[in-house]
Amino acid sequence: MNTPSISPLPALDSARIAIVGLGYVGLPLALAFARQFHTFGLDLDRARIRALAAGHDSTGETGAEDQPWLEKLHLSDDPAALAGHDVFIVAVPTPVTRHKWPDLSPLISASESVARALRPGNVVVFESTVYPGATEEVCVPVLEEISGLKFNRDFFVGYSPERINPGDQTRRLPDIVKVTSGSTPEAADFVDALYRRIISAGTHLAPDIRTAEAAKAIENTQRDVNIALMNEFAGMFARLGMDTEAVLEAAGTKWNFLPFRPGLVGGHCIGVDPYYLIHKAQEAGYHPELVMAARRINDGMASRVVARLLRAMAKARISTVGARVLVMGVTFKENCPDLRNSQVAGVIAELRDCHAQVDAYDPWVDAAQCQAECGIEPIAQPEPGHYDAVLIAVAHRQFRELGADGIRALLKPDGIVFDVKYLLPRDAVEARL
Repeated sequence: MNTPSISPLPALDSARIAIVGLGYVGLPLALAFARQFHTFGLDLDRARIRALAAGHDSTGETGAEDQPWLEKLHLSDDPAALAGHDVFIVAVPTPVTRHKWPDLSPLISASESVARALRPGNVVVFESTVYPGATEEVCVPVLEEISGLKFNRDFFVGYSPERINPGDQTRRLPDIVKVTSGSTPEAADFVDALYRRIISAGTHLAPDIRTAEAAKAIENTQRDVNIALMNEFAGMFARLGMDTEAVLEAAGTKWNFLPFRPGLVGGHCIGVDPYYLIHKAQEAGYHPELVMAARRINDGMASRVVARLLRAMAKARISTVGARVLVMGVTFKENCPDLRNSQVAGVIAELRDCHAQVDAYDPWVDAAQCQAECGIEPIAQPEPGHYDAVLIAVAHRQFRELGADGIRALLKPDGIVFDVKYLLPRDAVEARL
């Protein structure tokens, strides 16, 4: 009986690479690979493809130095154009449902598109954040069923979790160590060598795909837990009438005290990834109590921020009903247009439920996108002397440049500032988180 032969891996130097998903993760990847390889980028958002073809990136993750490589990219919104490539890198969103269950539908859809283009010897690398086992338990069966090819004989799989930090211009893709893995030792070596071509900081080859998947999941879960602890401290010290930032500054003088701060937790990573880990742990019969408690605390911070603001307004004898409130910042983090899972939307909704008249101001967001994704129509510019309260929700550099005098100039004579982000000196605000 003849044993079927194993298809050879692609030749690294001549590999034709296709990136599936051109958002915050996929576009920097595509630009990096385009410097050395024939690179194709697929995104189902036709408007996104048209914008990129015109040299415009709405994520703000590219600069002038990237323009020559953006022009060199082959772009399409048609999955049929994936045909003829050797390496497929999938970088699509992995969100959660409104019930906080993993939503793998974008990942499954991308796997289906890749499967239709799959040929013997191809390698499929996944970057999307998932729970341990998802690549081999969910994606591989889709690739096999649609392509008719056999896993680890005809095609191979790798996993290299994304580590993009939106809005960070000092730690770009090449500057961050990349975790790599593969479905066979040879595939793992190929994937690692491929990423070493574009990652100057180096790579870390994990022993298997599940390890790489788990590493990504706990990176953000660790941060979630630490921020939840700071939010717990903030609630505690508020009840004690103490300044949380002053306490953290004092504790921070010890060399091994971690510099986390309380606040709203949004974005596509910290507020989402722990749910993937929770799901898989519970499926295995383990209930991660600390991780779930951290999620409850951080998911409840919008309500806590509103409660603190209303208390500060009441102490200043400002009625909530009809009060003019300016919320400064809508994105989930500073100096970035990313609106994904922004908790600020929840803050605004609760304030409006209390009959406050709320304006949202954010110089980083596209107004149409903000309306579509968050249901918030931001104002173009706040009016001086117009507000009973200003809530600083995001520490954009434009707000920092305004300073205490510029921000307080937006208030009515008896108005207050509530600073969630510790942007201003403590003597310049009436309340802080």
